[in-house]
Amino acid sequence: MNAFVGSVGRIGSVGVARLADYLELTKPRIAVLVLITVVVGASSARWGQPDPWSMLHAELGTALVAASASAMNQWWERKTDRLMRRTFDRPLAAGRLAAREVLVFGATLAIVGIFDLLFFTNLLTASLAVITWASYVLIYTPMKRRTHWNTLVGAIGGALPVLIGWASTGASFDARAVALFLLIFLWQFPHFMAIA
Repeated sequence: MNAFVGSVGRIGSVGVARLADYLELTKPRIAVLVLITVVVGASSARWGQPDPWSMLHAELGTALVAASASAMNQWWERKTDRLMRRTFDRPLAAGRLAAREVLVFGATLAIVGIFDLLFFTNLLTASLAVITWASYVLIYTPMKRRTHWNTLVGAIGGALPVLIGWASTGASFDARAVALFLLIFLWQFPHFMAIA
């Protein structure tokens, strides 16, 4: 009986460890910051009164797309992550997750998130999420090792979620939306320089 309980305990701890690795792939602290900007955008567009249903799906869809972008970034950089002290223990770099499963996980999150935004908010919101994901995964990530201009591209992708929130309300972009975008865009440069 003790051997069985011990085996179940080990299986359970392995399952929890894998879940923790998948969660780590999504970079939840960054996702929270992204979601705060979505709320700020939606609340500003509707003067503090966004529709709860649209807000729920703007948050859910954006959370999934942001989680996908983080996972895909780690998939893309898995070989170089093994070489850097700051990143060598990430789940993929450390070999705790396989590249294929991370690719499938990231793709699934993106697809579900984009469809959630498309069906429960609107086309513009989903389109901005696709642009944000693509700018981060397909442009920013490969540029990181080639040029310092990656910071500019990353800042654009980092500021777009405030417009995702705004667009999710159905409101037209105005000077307030542009100001919020620029504020978040410009705020990122000192942040990037501090961690560089």
